[in-house]
Amino acid sequence: MKVDVLLGLQWGDEGKGKVVDVLTPNYDLVTRFQGGPNAGHTLEFGGEKYILRSIPSGIFQGGKMNIIGNGVVLDPLLFKQEAEGLVASGHDITKQLYISKKAHLILPTHRMLDAAYEAAKGDGKIGTTGKGIGPTYTDKVSRNGVRVGDILNQFEEKYAKAKARHEAILHSLNYSYDIAELEKEWFEAVEYLKRFQLIDSEHVINNLLKEGKSVLAEGAQGTMLDIDFGSYPFVTSSNTICAGACTGLGVAPGKIGNVYGIFKAYCTRVGSGPFPTELFDETGKLLSTLGHEFGSVTGRARRCGWLDLVALKYAVMINGVTQLIMMKSDVLDSFNTIKVCTAYKIDGEIVEEFPYEINDKIEPVYVEFPGWKTDMTKMTSEDEFPEEYNAYISFIEEETGVPVKIVSVGADREQTIVRYEE
Repeated sequence: MKVDVLLGLQWGDEGKGKVVDVLTPNYDLVTRFQGGPNAGHTLEFGGEKYILRSIPSGIFQGGKMNIIGNGVVLDPLLFKQEAEGLVASGHDITKQLYISKKAHLILPTHRMLDAAYEAAKGDGKIGTTGKGIGPTYTDKVSRNGVRVGDILNQFEEKYAKAKARHEAILHSLNYSYDIAELEKEWFEAVEYLKRFQLIDSEHVINNLLKEGKSVLAEGAQGTMLDIDFGSYPFVTSSNTICAGACTGLGVAPGKIGNVYGIFKAYCTRVGSGPFPTELFDETGKLLSTLGHEFGSVTGRARRCGWLDLVALKYAVMINGVTQLIMMKSDVLDSFNTIKVCTAYKIDGEIVEEFPYEINDKIEPVYVEFPGWKTDMTKMTSEDEFPEEYNAYISFIEEETGVPVKIVSVGADREQTIVRYEE
């Protein structure tokens, strides 16, 4: 068997959690391979709404195995809050959830460092969520990190060493802070973490593949936030692309199977950074209102714009996407005209390939489509799709060279339509 990968193709918030939840019945194991509690995956079913930050989105489906992989950075306190919330809502996750010993821990001082670094940037702020993600990955790469497995052996000594190092940096930045209460709660959460099965996840995953078990790898954020290939420096601190599944789980490239690429029927972005198709007019405000575009973890308003095919085709190429999944089609139900960016104009030159740098000099080149002016939220089959909507999908398929297998016409798991069977 191989690992199928599901990831976002835009700037995050594409709706990955919902699709993982829908696809999970087809898999024996669901695993997160990168990112941290800055990535909120929202799921709605049975009249309830759930937001997952570190726990894989397969946790709700039929007792399936879920693993937090080694590429994830984990905050014990936020994890405890998330897990206790699920237990309180009737979901016993202790037998389903496993955590890699090699996942790195977000310490209380990582949060302080995140805030201090962001403050020092002034007008050049990245727009970080302040969860300590960047400093934790920095410690990982500089070989100063503390890992989940360390809580089982001489943990206080390892923690104290990392804390002292962080405090020296904070002092040099003249950043004042008080973590006494946070630290107390954090250590209580570390004890809570020990209730779960801490494993050598790379061995477990590869052994399951040998046994013929099916695995779905769930990405966080989106391709355009990848540390190498995103809109640097306005990116996250990990590899959000398909290759990140190999390093974030410990599986060989030859073990990758289908790559499901998720995108919205339009574009959104949270925080700072370039966004070529961003709309500053009433249309942008309407997209935000109809799409309820606010971050599931941060609550920050998302910037909105038309679909960017230059960026989407780039993401398809980088990830080797085999099947596309389009989300939030219903948000466009009421528009008379829908635009799609097919190229950029840079210094008077038409550019169709995603450039080294995207900035304010880029002018999007659009093609227009007639809107379908139809309420799609009650549709259950592609036979009901209006002609204009089919034309929109067909254009995307022709441009990307990849079929759109699944479309979403609402927030609930039931409002998901599979266009064709394999």
